[in-house]
Amino acid sequence: MAVINVPELFGSNVFNQHVMKERLPKETFKALKRTLDNGEALNLDVANQVAHAMKEWAIEKGATHFAHWFQPLTGITAEKHDSFINPTDDGSVIMTFSGKELVKGEPDASSFPSGGTRATFEARGYTVWDPTVYPFVKEHTLCIPTAFCSYTGEALDKKTPLLRSMEALNKQGLRILRLFGNTTATHIATTVGPEQEYFIVDEKLYNQRKDLRMTGRTLFGAKPSKGQEMDDQYFAALKARIVEYMEDLNETLWKYGITSKTEHNEVAPAQHEMAPIFSTTNIAADQNQLTMEVMKKVARRHGLVCLLHEKPFAGLNGSGKHNNWSMATNEGENIFDPGDTPAKNAQFILFVTAVVKAVDEYQDLLRISVASASNDHRLGANEAPPAIISIFMGEELQAVLESIKNGTHYDEVTKKKMTLGVDALPPIPKDSTDRNRTSPFAFTGNRFEFRSVGSSLSISGPNTVLDSIVAYVLKGFADELEGAADFDKALGDLIKRELNAHWRIIFNGNGYDASWVTEAERRGLLNLRNLPEAMEHYMDPKNIKMFMDLGIYNKTELESHYEIKLEKYCQVLNIEVQTMLEMINKDILPASFKYMQAVSKTAIDLKSVVPDAKCKAETSLLKTLDVLTDELAAKTDELNQKHLAAKQCSDYMSEAKAYANTVLPAMAEARAVADQIESLLGEEYKPFPSYEDLLFRI
Repeated sequence: MAVINVPELFGSNVFNQHVMKERLPKETFKALKRTLDNGEALNLDVANQVAHAMKEWAIEKGATHFAHWFQPLTGITAEKHDSFINPTDDGSVIMTFSGKELVKGEPDASSFPSGGTRATFEARGYTVWDPTVYPFVKEHTLCIPTAFCSYTGEALDKKTPLLRSMEALNKQGLRILRLFGNTTATHIATTVGPEQEYFIVDEKLYNQRKDLRMTGRTLFGAKPSKGQEMDDQYFAALKARIVEYMEDLNETLWKYGITSKTEHNEVAPAQHEMAPIFSTTNIAADQNQLTMEVMKKVARRHGLVCLLHEKPFAGLNGSGKHNNWSMATNEGENIFDPGDTPAKNAQFILFVTAVVKAVDEYQDLLRISVASASNDHRLGANEAPPAIISIFMGEELQAVLESIKNGTHYDEVTKKKMTLGVDALPPIPKDSTDRNRTSPFAFTGNRFEFRSVGSSLSISGPNTVLDSIVAYVLKGFADELEGAADFDKALGDLIKRELNAHWRIIFNGNGYDASWVTEAERRGLLNLRNLPEAMEHYMDPKNIKMFMDLGIYNKTELESHYEIKLEKYCQVLNIEVQTMLEMINKDILPASFKYMQAVSKTAIDLKSVVPDAKCKAETSLLKTLDVLTDELAAKTDELNQKHLAAKQCSDYMSEAKAYANTVLPAMAEARAVADQIESLLGEEYKPFPSYEDLLFRI
């Protein structure tokens, strides 16, 4: 087995600062570095030199094309490839790449989701290089990470709003740091480490399942005799094919400069996880999009298929993408690390209070940011958090906050008296929290873990919301504290007031317990069970005001996103229903008929040999299958009628509600009957691979 030189391999397909420094003239590199560090504009002369060096490097890596790589509102990435070739007068070609081509592209924008912001004849869109994320060579193409906007300036992607939200948080966060005497930090960035869960199944079996091919999840499947109840999959030794896959996956990701750090079996059979090291949020978002693409491609190389759907198998754990979110200064200070001094702890408490207020006031937006037809199946069971948004603080930090809220004393191990006064606030332990796997939003020592994010979702959306709502609360805090005559008193009053006002969002208990639904309702928390229920709050005045005040979205962009999310929900469920109907009519019912015919023939043949044979088993089985088959046919007809009715709705919200409230329950009823039939069929009569095949045959 060849030894891998990981430091040499890492980032070998990335045009990073190390490569830039080697290949660019000193002054050009300095100019580009100012752009990377401070966001300064890149003039055309510098851009031309960068483009030339980038092209030469890419060609050495085997590239023949370049592409602006961006994140349209489809939720996946997009790229239009252009070759480096340009014809010459003598009939040959030369390889060229200009600064203008590097910085700006013009893909056709008409066929991407627009939510009504553009008609087909208004097709122009622009991609603009994001120089804070390094270009990379993927296969034969130099990929340049970009933002994507319309001819009239509206954001048509997920990256642009994310960058805006990060800048808003930077601006407001620095205002707070200045109040605590920090005059040297010049930048605050949010950082994210997205843990990526996924399932792996055999490609040959996958190809025999129309539901997996068309929808990414199983629409049918009888419960296997063994599931995840033995807890013997979690962290278990990896199977040989999975080891080979993960080794290939790591090497490929490392070439792209993606810090694939952790790999292991997850709880469900055939489920696994990959976790990278934290990085700046926009970089983490780009890299996670690339990671999902690489996961799928590498799996195919090994005769496997990577499933990123949030709930590919009913009754088993779904797949999330735990969004570990924090804030850090350019000086290396983690804002959510409790400090060793009273002033640092007061700062820590203020930022935590800001998060508490933000999550409470904008719980609807956080729920919306993770809502999708696929993730709605996952939330609420099997170690996925419930749809009700709450914050887990852990016993010790909650006790600290509660003492501040109530104006009472808090005694730590050393029995030091804790009050809010900056001079008296003692050190807070840095990692004093357990983990609550039922909590949507948990403090885990020096960061918050947003566990509701689904495995197939882009993390750009949830982090745009998270950065925006915290930035908006910090803005209000800074406005109040900057004008205070007595800063310490104003700080204490503010924290105590806001903790009292938003204490309802803090919950350390079991999010699966039925009593939590009642308790959450009593507290006034939202229980938005599905995407249409959540989207009813998207255009609430407070949400529009927050986004527009910060410059994250304009009104047109918000209206566009509202339409797109509802439209996609309807499209996904339309495809699922059509696939389900086709599988019932073409696969399941014919398989049942064929098996009944075989059983009937067995009974007839037996009576011809043994005339007094009772054939009770055959008769009982035939009667059961006959009843179930008739019931499935009736449920299928009912599903079809409800589906047709949903499609007749006059607007996306009405259609989405029809799918959620009538079509999905009808799908569940049809599936329940079909799964009973599957459990009775002889093995050779089953129309497609079973759960047992998919989950245990790798």
